Amino acid sequence: MKVRKEYFGTEAKIFVTQLLKNKKVKLTFDVQKTDRYGRVLAYVYLENGVFLNQYLVENGFAVVSTFPPNVKFVEVFTKAEKSARNKKLGLWKMN
Repeated sequence: MKVRKEYFGTEAKIFVTQLLKNKKVKLTFDVQKTDRYGRVLAYVYLENGVFLNQYLVENGFAVVSTFPPNVKFVEVFTKAEKSARNKKLGLWKMN
């Protein structure tokens, strides 16, 4: 199976890899723990309490992507994405 690269994906991967290197995280879950492909659907919190999912969206390293019924934070993510777009952060720099 060929995996297609998303726009700004390489930059996001580098950022997250460096951010999480040698760090512990806490995972929490919504209704489902995995999607139909077996991928883990988790909310990630850093040791200092930062909600990583939200942080990535609000800084332009990710876009809102929810997988119903896991929609607990959809409003938080939507607000974060709007803010990143308005500030032209990360992947929104060119748009």
